[in-house]
Amino acid sequence: MLAFGAIGYLAQKMDYPLAPLVLALVLGGMMEVSLRQSLKMSHDDVTIFFTRPIAATIMAIVIVIVLWPLLSRLRMKPTLKEAKT
Repeated sequence: MLAFGAIGYLAQKMDYPLAPLVLALVLGGMMEVSLRQSLKMSHDDVTIFFTRPIAATIMAIVIVIVLWPLLSRLRMKPTLKEAKT
């Protein structure tokens, strides 16, 4: 109980949003079960997530969302260097 209290206190101090944590706790178990089912249906072949059109589209969107902050930060660096000079 103390550990979760400390985690909650740190999350509040760092302005961590509560919604992603709640979604992860609620949906995490169901997502794990669905992942296992998918891998069993494909005989442990991970390419099922990239060869189906809907799954490939969703994976592409997820990759873009995950890489977007990195790409925007890389584009911002040259402008910050130019502003300092």
